[in-house]
Amino acid sequence: MGFFDRLKAGLTKTREKLADKIDEILHGSTKIDDELLDELEETLIMSDVGTKTTEKLMEGLRKGIRKAEINSTDDVKKFLSNQIREILIGEESEIINVSPPKVILMIGVNGAGKTTTIGKLAAYYKEQGKKVMVAAADTFRAGAIDQLEVWANRTGAEIIKHSEGSNPSSVALDAARSAVAKKMDVLIVDTAGRLQNKFNLMEELKKINRIIGKGIPDAPHEVLLVLDATTGQNALRQAELFSKSAEITGIVLTKLDGTAKGGMIIGIKEELNIPVKWVGVGEGLDDLRPFNAKEFADALFNVK
Repeated sequence: MGFFDRLKAGLTKTREKLADKIDEILHGSTKIDDELLDELEETLIMSDVGTKTTEKLMEGLRKGIRKAEINSTDDVKKFLSNQIREILIGEESEIINVSPPKVILMIGVNGAGKTTTIGKLAAYYKEQGKKVMVAAADTFRAGAIDQLEVWANRTGAEIIKHSEGSNPSSVALDAARSAVAKKMDVLIVDTAGRLQNKFNLMEELKKINRIIGKGIPDAPHEVLLVLDATTGQNALRQAELFSKSAEITGIVLTKLDGTAKGGMIIGIKEELNIPVKWVGVGEGLDDLRPFNAKEFADALFNVK
């Protein structure tokens, strides 16, 4: 099964809650009235598209009706799906290419799948023949270093680690210097999703961000926020919080295959203007791939 088919299968729950529900509403109606529009609005909100984004979509629908661009329920679906496609397609963004080593800083709350995502990213780049190093700068969560080491061994990536509870910035700096010395192509830095009470997570992330630049000028080149799709609108709140402390270049959306809340991708782009760059639809090493907006829209609306 190719990745598109896996993506399509992974979006089944989201499709049932959003696209299929829209179909159900439209097929049960013979005219476009306020009741129909209210049902559509409720469906969008319940699909975790987000209140602000839903308001924009509904405003576009009403404008289309007033301008006689929408004259039937079939037109409603086409118009609405095109609006969603435009948001998604407009979000497509190239993976940043820089002279090696390319440094990727991974951030996100515990439980979002950050360390697993690092392992899958390492596997992706190794597939391309890249020399990959990972840095275990999440030194506060019990088992985080060991977990990352398992992934490093599994993918053949090198790992830089210190002891549990050590200074995360020191790990990041050592990794940056080592990546240069060993002529690595990619350095992926893990970070904490939660710190001990006496530390401020956001300040620590800012510090790591600064320190990496001392080892590799202009690094990090990418700051990827890992979000768990199953958390829906809570993921949007997380993105808002982290964006205040880090210049996020993209989002990795994990666990799309286990949720009906995949519509939150639309809201994140519309409200925060942060591109989704990677999506995960399973547990396999090859179940994380660069986000393709057209493929996502086609899978969501069951386009062949």
